[in-house]
Amino acid sequence: MTALVIGANGYLGSHVTRQLVAAGQDVRVMVRDGANTVGIDDLAITRFVGDIWNTAVLREAMTGCDVVYYCVVDTRGWLRDAAPLFRTNVDGTRNVLDVAVEPEIAAGLRKFVFTSSYVTVGRKRGRVATEADVIADPATLTPYVRSRVQAENLVMEYARERGLPAVAMCVSTTYGAGDWGRTPHGAIIAGAAFGKLPFVMSGIELEAVGIDDAAAALLLAADRGRVGERYLISEKMISNAEVVRIAAEAAGVPAPSRSVPLALSYAMAALAASRPR
Repeated sequence: MTALVIGANGYLGSHVTRQLVAAGQDVRVMVRDGANTVGIDDLAITRFVGDIWNTAVLREAMTGCDVVYYCVVDTRGWLRDAAPLFRTNVDGTRNVLDVAVEPEIAAGLRKFVFTSSYVTVGRKRGRVATEADVIADPATLTPYVRSRVQAENLVMEYARERGLPAVAMCVSTTYGAGDWGRTPHGAIIAGAAFGKLPFVMSGIELEAVGIDDAAAALLLAADRGRVGERYLISEKMISNAEVVRIAAEAAGVPAPSRSVPLALSYAMAALAASRPR
């Protein structure tokens, strides 16, 4: 079995890569030039260097693959100009999909496992969400979430209309070892562990899943996932305050004693964003 992980240097991508190698698969990875690959440097893998716009490298990396794991996303939801989010998360995804459905590649491709997010699932407080729940009013979404919804919809469109054997994995907030690139939520955990977090934002709850379990879910989807379907990958709901408390306790340092309401933190962020540079 030959597998390609696009975005293998990322948090989830590196764990997917490690599990594939452990399973004895022939593993290829595609990473950007200069990317931090410390999470996969010790593995026996075939590397392709290029970004998701490099069609020639994409084509070379995908040719002869049984499964492609797509683990690329721009998570910078705080950007004042959201254009880069849509360029990577939507337009970049489309470029990869166009290569994946080329006849020579599609002939051998058994599964395209797309990493989506739990934010694409319609959720209501007090109600258990399922993969069948869609977001009722997309106009209310932040640009980041809108880019993730559009990307997932695009993948499902290619599955329906162009024969791409794709599944979408709606992965919730991941936690665990090996967060070398310091994800936004990983930065909060690190701040708490090093005693450098001045306060906790209250009113925030996260769907969370262990990184090893999330990676295992992607591998299972390659084997058992039904084409054209999406799968919600989550373990539990946990508050931001509880995450910080656990991290501080594990590190043996005091947890922040002050909390800031979510609404106030948003107001502070908006004020900071409005200041001239």
